[in-house]
Amino acid sequence: MQIHSRPSPNCGPRRDGLVPELVVIHFTAMHSADAALERLCDPQYEVSAHYLIAEDGTVTQLVPEHLRAWHAGAGHWAGRDDVNSRSIGIELDNDGQRPFAEAQMQSLELLLRGILDRWSIPAQGVIGHSDMAPDRKFDPGPHFDWPRLEAAGLAAPRGTGAGPTDPTPETFRAAARAAGYTADVSDDALLNAVRLRYRPDATGPLTTEDYAPLHLAK
Repeated sequence: MQIHSRPSPNCGPRRDGLVPELVVIHFTAMHSADAALERLCDPQYEVSAHYLIAEDGTVTQLVPEHLRAWHAGAGHWAGRDDVNSRSIGIELDNDGQRPFAEAQMQSLELLLRGILDRWSIPAQGVIGHSDMAPDRKFDPGPHFDWPRLEAAGLAAPRGTGAGPTDPTPETFRAAARAAGYTADVSDDALLNAVRLRYRPDATGPLTTEDYAPLHLAK
């Protein structure tokens, strides 16, 4: 796979000797890949990612994988903070309002396979920005094809089966924490984040169906 290079100044060393153990997927929410590239390389904005994938599948590396890109911000996953020092960030050229292009998804799969292999990251380590920051982030959004990555072994498989007959915020939070959702957020923000990943069409109050995908997502 051909990878273009456009170095971003918005990076630094990983803290405390940490190495990548997560991959965080984002969407750019901008009108073009070129616009996103300019933003991610502009020191004024202090934001970057390791890779940007355009709709046509073009992959550009902005930050070397061994360095800490500034893509995740404040958040928490599986009991760990400083996600920037623990992760590799991938930005996808998409506004969050439409499906992701086939060429883009193909490039993402190829890129993910290489990253997971190089850093011995399990499929469970591939998460969305909204997974680790449920109260403030929405990407990669409801149109991202998580089942496709799961089927390819590039994301944690979702669970199946029935949830409790009497769902409560407390039991749901326990199930979500076991699956990695350890950010300290409200019950509503937590439910919205889990649904965004596993049940993007679901609405309304907590139901037994909201538990099912969490059972094997560890």
